[in-house]
Amino acid sequence: QETKHHFHRYARSLGHLDWANQPDPFRRYEGAPLVSLPLLREDDAPLSPSYDDLYRAGAVASVPVSLRSLSRCFEQALALTAWKQAGETRWALRSNPSSGNLHPTEGYLVVGAIESLAETPGLYHYAPKEHALERRAESSGDCFSRLMQDFPPDAFLIGLSSVHWREAWKYGERAFRYCQHDVGHAIGSIRIAAATLGWQALLLDGVSDATIERLLGLNREDDFEGAEREHPDCLMVLWPARSVGEDSSGKGRIPLCLDPEVVREQAWQVWHGKANRLSRDRPVPWELIEEAARASWKDSDDRRFVDGATGRSDGSGQHPSPIIRRAQSVRAGQIIRQRRSAVAFDGKTSISADRFFAMLERVLPCVERPVLQRPMPWDAVPWEPAIHLLLLVHRVEGLKPGLYVLVRDRSKEVLLKQTLQGQFEWKAPSGCPENLPLFLLQEGNARQVAIQLSCGQDIAGDSCFSLGMLAEFESVLREQGAWWYRRFFWEAGLVGQVLYLEAEAAGLRGTGIGCFFDDPVHQLLGLTGYAFQSLYHFTVGGAVDDARLTTLPPYGTSDA
Repeated sequence: QETKHHFHRYARSLGHLDWANQPDPFRRYEGAPLVSLPLLREDDAPLSPSYDDLYRAGAVASVPVSLRSLSRCFEQALALTAWKQAGETRWALRSNPSSGNLHPTEGYLVVGAIESLAETPGLYHYAPKEHALERRAESSGDCFSRLMQDFPPDAFLIGLSSVHWREAWKYGERAFRYCQHDVGHAIGSIRIAAATLGWQALLLDGVSDATIERLLGLNREDDFEGAEREHPDCLMVLWPARSVGEDSSGKGRIPLCLDPEVVREQAWQVWHGKANRLSRDRPVPWELIEEAARASWKDSDDRRFVDGATGRSDGSGQHPSPIIRRAQSVRAGQIIRQRRSAVAFDGKTSISADRFFAMLERVLPCVERPVLQRPMPWDAVPWEPAIHLLLLVHRVEGLKPGLYVLVRDRSKEVLLKQTLQGQFEWKAPSGCPENLPLFLLQEGNARQVAIQLSCGQDIAGDSCFSLGMLAEFESVLREQGAWWYRRFFWEAGLVGQVLYLEAEAAGLRGTGIGCFFDDPVHQLLGLTGYAFQSLYHFTVGGAVDDARLTTLPPYGTSDA
């Protein structure tokens, strides 16, 4: 119900807009010890590899876990990338994109003793404005060893949570979906940041929300007294990969959860700090957000595993066909830092068909492989893909304009053909790689259709192409349970994160579109019922920058 009427409730949410009560975008824990992370320059070690090398198995040498490498990881995952200023108004941009640049996602670190950080294991909150770690809790080395005993050597955890009010004050009931999109983008930004250091990352999808809440201290009533609460989202485990040809984990199997009894016994021995209040006034309650959060709460810990042996020396972990490479590939860090969400497109820039095909290859999870043998970042997501792409192609050289579909799991091709009731061609485009399951459904000028579907926003038609993300909705929810609802949006956000960086690498720009009419999308495809649902839109094109805005560095200024 929440996803079906997201736009039609928009007018109701406008009635609660209170710009004076806009939440502070920066959570802090007042009284918690603050450890500043080193501000690394582009040419400081650890150096960022080339962007293309992120997608070549074994191309990036693994670096040890240290304060400097953790700094680089958070810099490229959750940090500020710039300040923007218009007149007297200033706001920050970050590595991880967010709906409305409101940033409801908070990051936490659970790590062992690190030189210059602490002599004992601890729980930290990442403070992006300061690029620092706030020490929330500490424990003995024995407790941490028990917590991480089933994981590869030097593994640590990053946790994510959401402050729903940061989105709800502006978007009302749509905030829950937007927070989940942002979690998906953050999962992607963390996995990609890990790849720049030669590290593996895996989403611990078997962990219950209660276990996450307990580990991150989000259930501590006194620490959030008078402050907006955070909803537990997910945990990821990161670890340094070994050299090519070796088992990258050192373990035969890697669990997708933590032992909940060990988490209960972890009992962080000392706690520090209390959460700051983000809004001047009391947040407006949104009953539907609370209902959706309760309905999608994961209430059990599932003891599941993935195979820890990656076998990367045989070429696995990369896409099956060659990816277009630039003569002098830019560094991944530069692409990450320059990523922006476009606000307008020029309506004339085009992209080559080869580049378009290469971009789509990057969102294929190659599901036929074991999880850790899939291409980055899909090796971090331990489930079968549930999202497919409906593409409205406008300006792709050598490709006919029209309506296309990308089947991200080829085993679902028959299902999609049977479900889409229109008189569609299902024809492979000329020049399309054999491994790319892209099909032309209907030829024609789709610009106006794209604009209409995206709430009348010209950006969807002025681009090179736009797309909607179709989820295998009802069958997955019936099989997995309501808690899987959030995973749809995480997967969609991860697709969006890949496309954001691909657009930048191609000299273009992308942007997510959260406002769209889902019923007309379904009518266009002949969809009925809830077998498939349109959950997120995205578009890529030649950006028009606003010359009135001033760009300032993220750190080293008085306001940063």
